Amino acid sequence: MPGKNTKIIATVGPASADEKTLRALAESGADVFRLNFSHGTHDDHRAVYDRIRALEESLGRPIGVLIDLQGPKLRLGTFAEGGVTLARGDRIRFDLDPTPGNASRVAIPHPEIIAAVGPGHILLIDDGKMRLQVVAKSEGVLEMEALTDGRLSDRKGVNVPDVALPLSALTAKDRRDLAFGLELGIDWVALSFVQRAEDIVEARELIGDKALLMAKIEKPAALVELEEIIAQADGIMVARGDLGVELPPEDVPGLQKRIVRLCRHAGKPVVVATQMLESMISAPAPTRAEASDVATAVFDGADAVMLSAETASGKYPVDALAMMTRIIARTEADPLQRQLMEAVATDPKGNTTDAIGTAIRAVAATLPVSATIAFTASGSTALRIAHQRPRSPILGLTPSQSVARRLCVVWGVRSRRSVAACAVEEIVNVALEHCRAEGLTAPGQAVIVTAGVPFGTPGSTNLLRLAWPAGETPAT
Repeated sequence: MPGKNTKIIATVGPASADEKTLRALAESGADVFRLNFSHGTHDDHRAVYDRIRALEESLGRPIGVLIDLQGPKLRLGTFAEGGVTLARGDRIRFDLDPTPGNASRVAIPHPEIIAAVGPGHILLIDDGKMRLQVVAKSEGVLEMEALTDGRLSDRKGVNVPDVALPLSALTAKDRRDLAFGLELGIDWVALSFVQRAEDIVEARELIGDKALLMAKIEKPAALVELEEIIAQADGIMVARGDLGVELPPEDVPGLQKRIVRLCRHAGKPVVVATQMLESMISAPAPTRAEASDVATAVFDGADAVMLSAETASGKYPVDALAMMTRIIARTEADPLQRQLMEAVATDPKGNTTDAIGTAIRAVAATLPVSATIAFTASGSTALRIAHQRPRSPILGLTPSQSVARRLCVVWGVRSRRSVAACAVEEIVNVALEHCRAEGLTAPGQAVIVTAGVPFGTPGSTNLLRLAWPAGETPAT
């Protein structure tokens, strides 16, 4: 696997679900596979999951699996003739009548929308291709005026950017999909269309400790409670697709940087997603702007970047993955990358884990260190060290396979399953053994070993030891 710090999440779909392509993606740098529950059946996802776990066994390293729940999809009803064409200024009525629509009216089968909006509010149809404004409201009816020329057709999606809708982020379908995913043993759950911190709490009650929870920031309403959402979630995804529909495009770059910065401060993994190498859905190479987009996320120190349709349904899934890996590698080799990344530091908490993490960052910047080895029972030690962004590679060793898989999304961490070690010398010996196996030792360079003593107690990190491979002596 390429030696990069920024992780890659690859979405699995018709173009990549077979065993051969999954292997090629993993060997080209995929760290986590995303199963998009907006598409496919449970049987489809189970088959892919089984292939990923067989691949993991074959490669001898953990692979994370993230399921992405569809969330509440708001849609128009149907039309008697499949759709209507509107010109700017034309009016049409949205109501709750399920009868197929025409040029004067159509159903919007979501009373929550009618209740929440009023005159002046904007509704976006079909990913923003059509913009309509509410000009009047009565019981169960919205009078709309077209702000653009275009066509409304059957079951097109509706976005409501101006208000927070009284909708749960979990639909009945999501609850079924979540139960299925947890039964499979997935590692991360991505929650779509989060609007408020309470959405995270609701999902957490269903998930418990069976997986980690990633909140997708794709609604303007979520920005109001952004810091609270970050505090409640285990990770954040900057889902720029829907976010870019509901907000002016010129606002999205600044928001992306703000979200990444807040997650870095909080020490929470952050993923930048959607349209990163969009051209490679149909072309063998990206645009230069897309390459710069990926590099920007790397310069900012995002934990991971994600490919969506590029690997799920595109013509060049493996080429897209390999291209993203090359962009990451080239960007991380640029001296400017570390300067920019270090401009944002994690806010340390008042505990020994963060104190040791801060010390590791200082030691790795001062002494010749080839790697940091973090023994971790829950994953928190490796996570907190990673968010200090030390210069040396991080090897996260854990007796738990599920913890090792969850760490696959975290910047700089090579997670591996390891036997538990108790005594200090045993911990150091196991660390050095894994370091040699991973090729992380170098002549004259030490390794940093950190663990909780006794090992296996979450939150007990209290050991920091410098060690040299057998036969080596400290550099003078």
